Amino acid sequence: MKALRNLLIIAAVVTTTAAPSAVAAPACRAPVVLFTGYHGTKLKFTVHNQTTAPECPSSGSFEDWYQNDQPTVYSQVCQDKLRTLRYNPNPFVPMPLRFSEQPGVSVDFIDYGKTSSAPYYEGFFKGLEAAGYVRDKDIKVAGYDARLTPDQGGFLTRTKHLVEDTYRANGNRPVQLVGHSNGPLYAQYLLTHTSPSWRAKYIKGFTPLAGNFPGQGLLYMVLFTGLNIEDFGYPTTKDNAVSSAAMHLTAPSTYMSASDPRVFGDKEAVIHDKSTGKDYTPRDYPALLADAHLPTYARQIADYYIGFVKFAGPKWFPGVDVNAEKGSGIPTIVGVRLPDLTTGQIVDTTQFLYRDGDINQEDITNDAVLAWQAMPCHRFSLHDSPGLDHFAMPLDQGVISRLLAAIDTPRSNCPR
Repeated sequence: MKALRNLLIIAAVVTTTAAPSAVAAPACRAPVVLFTGYHGTKLKFTVHNQTTAPECPSSGSFEDWYQNDQPTVYSQVCQDKLRTLRYNPNPFVPMPLRFSEQPGVSVDFIDYGKTSSAPYYEGFFKGLEAAGYVRDKDIKVAGYDARLTPDQGGFLTRTKHLVEDTYRANGNRPVQLVGHSNGPLYAQYLLTHTSPSWRAKYIKGFTPLAGNFPGQGLLYMVLFTGLNIEDFGYPTTKDNAVSSAAMHLTAPSTYMSASDPRVFGDKEAVIHDKSTGKDYTPRDYPALLADAHLPTYARQIADYYIGFVKFAGPKWFPGVDVNAEKGSGIPTIVGVRLPDLTTGQIVDTTQFLYRDGDINQEDITNDAVLAWQAMPCHRFSLHDSPGLDHFAMPLDQGVISRLLAAIDTPRSNCPR
């Protein structure tokens, strides 16, 4: 699967970089703010006198981002252990405030707001440049810590300021929000936690590219198998599988990104336990966590954050024009057959459970945004690109061309 994904990504990059030479953008064209996919934002972890993992260097630094190629003295296992959040189970502490870094570990954004903070999206930026956009002027990146949910880490205040600054720096032009994969969850949270008057002033429209709004099945799997951030591959050693699974266990975004039973019900099995013959669907997540004897905090986090970003009911419609994109027709992992429910297991392709999708997100996930067809005034469209890989989508010239067309279409005139 990884080889197929990489092949499709290469093809998409070639297509994008073959775009026409840059032209001047229309003076009235909306600036773009991108919300990256899972771990698409560059973070720097600085470590000073840590004792959490005595076998790892006590001080130093490493970076966190998909396709990270920067050298570091920290092994994959050490990085996992130092990225693992601490959880305070005190019920009198609000859930968003229960998470903290390991002692001696601090995290900072690298080049926040700039296109250099999201290297995976280079092809997307080049596609916009070919249409006259200018990096870091009318192309900005709304970075976030992918371990956290949008009610944490100052996301809402920071992102509102970025949008407002981008609006002012570009002649008071409303901004087009573009999100890829998990990014649309953060953009949707912004839109549903701002006022209609704020959206009317600052937002031109919203383009979710395979938005993970109701979650996806494979996030339940990573509680047992782990997932390596640098290549989105599954660990191949026991130590790495244990450290990676533990890291995802305390990350609230794991649960936010897992398939929501209110949308999925029992439509797909996400875990099959060979030792008992039992299938677990999203609806069965309480039994899954209990049968696996996961720490009690896992259930606490799951109950709060599964389905956390609301989108399906009228109260949670984004309140702006939406042109959405999805892929289809590619076998997509939604779960796994495990010998038992112990954590830190090494898996291979023979164990995966599949259904139709875009290689990363299943059809149920990608079709859920159709709920927005019921928006009473604002426009909504969903374009399907059969065979278009999830990871190649933001690099695809057809996707970029449709985005530009949507940007050039006047906003709907809707009451506030």
